[in-house]
Amino acid sequence: MVIPLFVGREKSIQALDVAMRTDKRIMLVAQKQADVDDPKGDDLYRIATVATILQLLKLPDGTVKVLVEGVDRARIEKLHAGEYYSADATLLPDAESYDEKELDVLARSVISQFEQYVKLNKKVPPEVLTALAGIEQAGRLADTVAAHMSLKLAEKQK
Repeated sequence: MVIPLFVGREKSIQALDVAMRTDKRIMLVAQKQADVDDPKGDDLYRIATVATILQLLKLPDGTVKVLVEGVDRARIEKLHAGEYYSADATLLPDAESYDEKELDVLARSVISQFEQYVKLNKKVPPEVLTALAGIEQAGRLADTVAAHMSLKLAEKQK
C-alpha cells in the first residue's frame, strides 16, 4: 500500500534523512496519543510497518512530504532514542495457516463484506475495491481493508 505522509518533527526528519542515505527503508509506528509532541517508548505501539521511501520532498515550511510503500510488519523489541529514533525489531511473518482454497473463500468473503461497507460509507473511494481485486496475499488484503475502515487506531493495531 502506498501512502503520502507529511512529517514535521525534527527526529522524524532526521530518520528520513538517514534512510535516504542508506537503503530507503524506514519503520513507521503509530503513537497512542497524537497530542504528545515528544513521544517516548510507552507512547508508541509495538507493531510497526517497515516501508520503502519512494519519494521525498522538502517543503518551504521545513516539513517533508514523503511517499512510502509498506513492505513488512514488524514488532519493536527495543527503541533507541538519539538524534532520531531507531529500533531493534523482528519481522512478523504473514499468518498463512490456511490452505489455498480456504484463503480464497475467506478473501472473497472479506471483499464482499467490504463492498457493502463502501456502499454505506461515502468516505471510502470506490477505486479501493478495484485495488483489492489485485491483492493476492491474505495479510495485505486485511491490512488494506483495515486501513480504509473507520476504526479507532487501537482497533486497527489489533
